[in-house]
Amino acid sequence: MKRNPPLMFAILLLLSFCLAAPSASQPIKNTFVHLDRGVPGVLYEPVTPGPKAEIAVIAMHTGGDYLEFPPCIELAKRGYRAMGANCSTSKSGFVSDNNADKMLLNVKAAVAYLRKYPGIKKIVLLGHSGGGGLMAAYANIAENGVKVCQGSEKIVPCPDTLADMPPVDGVMLIDANIGGGAMPLFSLDPAVVSEDNGQALNPALDMYNPENGFDPKGSTYSEEFKKKFFSEVGARENRLIDYALYRLKKIEAGQGNFSDDEPLVIPSGSFRANKLFTEDMSLWAHTRNAWPLLHPDGTITKEIVHSVRVPRGVTQSTTPSLYSSGMMTTVRCFLNSFALRTTEGFAYDGSSFYGIDYQSSYNNVVGAVETLTVPLLMMGMTGSHEYFSSETFYEHAKSADKTLAYVEGATHNFSPCKACAVAQGKPENYYGDTLKTLVDYMDGWLSKPGRF
Repeated sequence: MKRNPPLMFAILLLLSFCLAAPSASQPIKNTFVHLDRGVPGVLYEPVTPGPKAEIAVIAMHTGGDYLEFPPCIELAKRGYRAMGANCSTSKSGFVSDNNADKMLLNVKAAVAYLRKYPGIKKIVLLGHSGGGGLMAAYANIAENGVKVCQGSEKIVPCPDTLADMPPVDGVMLIDANIGGGAMPLFSLDPAVVSEDNGQALNPALDMYNPENGFDPKGSTYSEEFKKKFFSEVGARENRLIDYALYRLKKIEAGQGNFSDDEPLVIPSGSFRANKLFTEDMSLWAHTRNAWPLLHPDGTITKEIVHSVRVPRGVTQSTTPSLYSSGMMTTVRCFLNSFALRTTEGFAYDGSSFYGIDYQSSYNNVVGAVETLTVPLLMMGMTGSHEYFSSETFYEHAKSADKTLAYVEGATHNFSPCKACAVAQGKPENYYGDTLKTLVDYMDGWLSKPGRF
């Protein structure tokens, strides 16, 4: 892309408030912390704390191991205190354990610990990937109280056990997805003929059927196929929610298969498969508006931000496999953690989502930021499909202090995407040290005078 030097200079001046000169790496130490039963954490901090150490960052994911989360380590080297923590169910391997209410209390334990830690004055949550929905939901409920998640618009209300959570001072959403309900929604296979049989598929709705446009080297689906596909995905999601609500009423009336909950198995309900946008690169392809894009040479341009990712290269549907594609959960857990209603016209295209009722769930980023007012930083990695949600977060955010930027060529785990570079006709190392690019920008945002 040809760049305009005067325009670039103006943009650099405009964005200078969010950039700090890269900090010299400081010696750090780490301390294992037992936050709560089954909730471990590792606190990273500079050996000689300075002013930045008054700000503490907490990273936690809904299922991943974040004890050695690279941005936490890098932030500590730049002078901050940062904790990588695991939720109590991160090692169970069962989706049914990933109950949003339990995990929100796990975040509470981490926040409460750091609120009492000597020298810490401000706490900022870091939500990466599936941790975005968790951290945004926590911040929202902590700021606004349980009333914000108990309205009639919610599929199920949150429990009173989430009351009185200590508030935080800011949230960073770093290549975050929408949340626990959205990713299963995007993974639902509309080709499933019966909820009791993951092997019976309708070939006319099978995204892995070459007759529908599938090609492992890069698929191109017709507008007609996408319209049918999305229509049935949205309808199937709402049918699953209605069925789960029906079973919940039975359980609460003492007529369920068990007294407290019931197993629920959803073919293609996991996060890992059947996403149309992972095969057709014309989907989730670019932002709607121009935003700051951080380049490997240290420059920043303001432009429509395009994805540089490549197709996943999957060769066949995994829907028939329980372990590769199925969601093994329960009625209650599905409703409070993985359900998100769709409305008429549910779909997505190259730049936008449509037809999602974000307020139907309290476990998603968009619904949370619509009522959350603390400072927000949103960053997307253009070598990852997760980057696509960040613009929607920004547009829905109520906060008066909100910032959005993208890192060129970074993968979901912040490393440079070599395959992306090669596909663009560039050397493998073209995107440089993307983790440094990311954390330097976070450093500038965190250290802005008067932000916290």
